[in-house]
Amino acid sequence: MENLIEINEMCKIYNPGENEVRALDNISVKIRKNEFVAIIGQSGSGKSTLMNMLGCLDIPTSGSYYLNGQDVSALSDDELSDIRNLEIGFIFQGFNLIQNLTAYENVELPLIYRGVGKKERHELSLKALDKVNLSNRVHHKPSEMSGGQQQRVAIARAIAQAPPVILADEPTGNLDSNSSKEIMNILKGLHAEGSTVILITHDNSIAEQADRIINIIDGRIEKDHIKGE
Repeated sequence: MENLIEINEMCKIYNPGENEVRALDNISVKIRKNEFVAIIGQSGSGKSTLMNMLGCLDIPTSGSYYLNGQDVSALSDDELSDIRNLEIGFIFQGFNLIQNLTAYENVELPLIYRGVGKKERHELSLKALDKVNLSNRVHHKPSEMSGGQQQRVAIARAIAQAPPVILADEPTGNLDSNSSKEIMNILKGLHAEGSTVILITHDNSIAEQADRIINIIDGRIEKDHIKGE
């Protein structure tokens, strides 16, 4: 299967010079299409910096990052923004929903920014909410929903336009065990339908549910294990 992501000798250095911090230290990794990968590490390990690179939210100090065969480390801010819009669906620990918008409006908003027509936006938004079992919460605002329901709205927003990569940063971090299970089942379902799912976590029990686990310590990949191999 072809590589969707290819990172070669990537470094991210803060405060270059005497007191420099190597958040990423010569990382190389390949992720194939339709993989379900967990990147696990403790606070300060570099996993969040790696997520920012994968999500085109930041650029490396050195090294290269190819997404779908395109070298994104050489792109302008506008080009990176286009890639974030079209290629990557983000799911964050804090949900990042707009409080005065309904579930439907939160899912629809990025589609408006992308220039999707009204009829198609309507269909995509309802379909995404149905996929996360929230058809009965379409007109509810975040304050009228549980944490698990809010995270499902955030997932619906991320998947509405079927991006090839789902990037989930501690998606169960603020949730109870039942809601966490629900969210993981949804992510597994998206993977089964063909999405590439990359999960950032510090929780071993969450990471164990992925097919491949990449351990990161002090900015380096310590272990890269595919289950069953």
